[in-house]
Amino acid sequence: MVDSVAPLDSTVLLYGESGSGKEVFTRYIHEHSGRKDKPFIAVNCAAFPENLIEAELFGYEKGSFTGANREGKAGLAEAADGGTLFLDEINSLPLSVQGKVLRMIEEKSVQRIGAIRAKKVDFRLIAATNRDLYEMVREGTFREDLYYRLHVIPLTIPPVRSRQDDIMPL
Repeated sequence: MVDSVAPLDSTVLLYGESGSGKEVFTRYIHEHSGRKDKPFIAVNCAAFPENLIEAELFGYEKGSFTGANREGKAGLAEAADGGTLFLDEINSLPLSVQGKVLRMIEEKSVQRIGAIRAKKVDFRLIAATNRDLYEMVREGTFREDLYYRLHVIPLTIPPVRSRQDDIMPL
């Protein structure tokens, strides 16, 4: 199934347990796509504190906030321009950042913190989660509009324990 998805340029949402190899599948999709010679940027959304994820993902202009780099900084979404942006554990994004991710998908642009204008970007988005996002929508912890934007090609990655052929002999 992954082979049929790779040449497409559509958004993919991977569901799977932690450790099921979602990033491996994402890299495979990227390497077998028309974007294989462009950047592959992986962002673990659970690895950043809530107050830093926005600056890391979207970047910032010089002087945007106390402690900001003097020259400003491009975000990881900008770094993925032309290639693939992988948002792992997207379920961990705060609601405020979810809105900005939605805008990024809809407008195909990113706006750095403190910037007046957005910058156009062109990347393939692949997101992954170990949670049921629709359940999170019902709980009010995940945006419904973002859920539908991500749910273009949903794929479930089975746990490794059920893929014995994927485990190399010792």
